[in-house]
Amino acid sequence: MSNTPHPGHSDGADVVERIERSWAIVAVGLIVVLVAMVVYTGLHWAMMPPSRVETIDPTTLHVTGEFIESNLGTAREADGSVTVRVVAQQYSFTPQCILVPAGTPVTFRVTSADVVHGFLVTDTNINSMVEPGYVSTFKTKFDKPAEHLMPCHEYCGTGHEGMWANVKAIDRAEFDKLAATARRLSCVK
Repeated sequence: MSNTPHPGHSDGADVVERIERSWAIVAVGLIVVLVAMVVYTGLHWAMMPPSRVETIDPTTLHVTGEFIESNLGTAREADGSVTVRVVAQQYSFTPQCILVPAGTPVTFRVTSADVVHGFLVTDTNINSMVEPGYVSTFKTKFDKPAEHLMPCHEYCGTGHEGMWANVKAIDRAEFDKLAATARRLSCVK
């Protein structure tokens, strides 16, 4: 057999070279896209750090700062929004029952005093872990008055199964009336 092409047939080496060149271009293009994604993500997170960068000393959080006992629970902010501050510790949430207004944006600020806990409010978009040393922030809105269970869903020790609390969404007018006479609200009278 000779190396000369047959009449009407392409040279096999040319075909193979074109196919290999096409795949090399695809591979280089894929690498360029992946590098661009890494660069974009790095720049994006450098400008907008993730929410778990707010730290707190878990050994002193009950003594000074935002999470002292008198500051826990629900508060109406100056702009009309609502903020709920909660501390999780083995084997309870403080406060045990939280009042929030229905139809209003609510921000939960939660930290742990000891170990990793789960933070879940049923029928909402809140479902996360709470780690000691970090402040976790969650935003949600309760559409209508209702009661929601708030269990710990990360195993935190031998009393884990009894660690739960309640979130009670009440009518906004009723909440406003209660908020006018108290700095911090909870279900406990």
